[in-house]
Amino acid sequence: MNAIRPLRTPAELAEAGLIAPEELAGIEAVAERYAVAISPAMAGLIDRSDPNDPIARQFVPDPAELTTTPEERDDPIGDLAHSPVEGIVHRYPDRVLLKAVHVCPVYCRFCFRREMVGPQGLGTLSPEAMDKAFAYIADHLEIWEVILTGGDPLVLSPRRLAEIMQRLSAIDHVKIVRFHTRVPVVEPERVDEALIAALKASGKTVYVALHANHPRELTPEARAACARLIDSGIVMISQSVLLRGINDDPDTLAALMRAFVETRVKPYYLHHPDLAPGTSHFRLSIEEGRALVAGLRGRISGLCQPTYILDIPGGHGKAVIGPDAIRENGGCHTVADFRGGEHVYPPEG
Repeated sequence: MNAIRPLRTPAELAEAGLIAPEELAGIEAVAERYAVAISPAMAGLIDRSDPNDPIARQFVPDPAELTTTPEERDDPIGDLAHSPVEGIVHRYPDRVLLKAVHVCPVYCRFCFRREMVGPQGLGTLSPEAMDKAFAYIADHLEIWEVILTGGDPLVLSPRRLAEIMQRLSAIDHVKIVRFHTRVPVVEPERVDEALIAALKASGKTVYVALHANHPRELTPEARAACARLIDSGIVMISQSVLLRGINDDPDTLAALMRAFVETRVKPYYLHHPDLAPGTSHFRLSIEEGRALVAGLRGRISGLCQPTYILDIPGGHGKAVIGPDAIRENGGCHTVADFRGGEHVYPPEG
């Protein structure tokens, strides 16, 4: 039942038992608009007997993706509004995104850049565009961190990655290079000595932000891939998306964060789902999300606590969706503990 190569067409999904024959026409309509790819590692994790399998829900197309709600938008977090040159997003003063490639090893059905990635997307930066992107970084002395994203930058060959890192090594004011990727989970075999050497070619401090949304994704192979990165001196942090039907319950969310920490990956961001087209079936309300995240407090170690954030539509940056634990009350504050009890601060007497 396990794939030996990525599944990329509705016919291959049907052959692999991931969709029923009668679903084929509806899935083909989705595939005409949005990219499809499921890596062998992820295809092998899917429980074909579970119609609500959380791994399948992330990667197998659903006809619900063809329903677009009024609030959804092609560029939900406003990348294009802050793109001074092709491939660069400069939203915050001290850091930029470098989107060298718009291809992924898998295509998440909730992707906020789903209009930009895949065969019909923006593709890989041309050499000329890459030159302009590096010139922009070199000319802006305030840029302390470069974040490689896309697409998934680790689909690039070690040679291409090393070239990028060597070019960054010549820009003295850049101190941190961060990669956002799913590769250690979805293609763990790709994390080999050559890839690790390429990531370290700049001599800069390197971080890898690992995207995973369900504890089952942290397989022994994925954990071993992370260990190879971490043992080489690369720091790893996590990012996840809070998704209906995948991780929107306290036990699953707690297990995911514990799995990260056990793998030596520090939980970093838990994203509220963005307003990407055709993704309303994944979204919770902010109130639901806040309650789930508040429930982690006291339930699991402080090492396991992510920061719950919302990317403000239109390109206005991230906002922390904190638990509503403290409120002003007549000159003092009422503070809620993790059990729901309330206390006055400062204490009386």
